Amino acid sequence: MAYIVIDEGESIESALRRFKRRVQQEAIIKEIKKHSVYFKPGERKRMKEAQARKRMRRRMKRERELEY
Repeated sequence: MAYIVIDEGESIESALRRFKRRVQQEAIIKEIKKHSVYFKPGERKRMKEAQARKRMRRRMKRERELEY
């Protein structure tokens, strides 16, 4: 669970900004969204394969850019 210690004299806005950054770093929101919806096993498999294709395309694009 993400938490921060508010320093003396620190504004609420800066503390909230630090807290949001901590939550994002720990991927808490991503995990909540992942478990909030049920996907059928076949649908989950299709999504996973689509992500793998997307990563591969991105990797190939970077490699082509490095060749030039």
